[in-house]
Amino acid sequence: TIYAALVRLQQRGWIAAEWGVSDNNRKAKFYSITRGGRRQLAKDAAYWLRLSQVMDRVLAMSPEGGLT
Repeated sequence: TIYAALVRLQQRGWIAAEWGVSDNNRKAKFYSITRGGRRQLAKDAAYWLRLSQVMDRVLAMSPEGGLT
């Protein structure tokens, strides 16, 4: 669930949470990304960019093994 993912992110120090009151005057938990979370996000984004570039090259190969 989303809450389990939020707990894991908070345990890793990638997000912070605090209780507050929402716009409709209800108790709510607000999440924000931490400095460490921003660093991890940058690392993960770079990884996914490299992975997608590799996959683009693989998918561009013809069935005979050469590039199209």
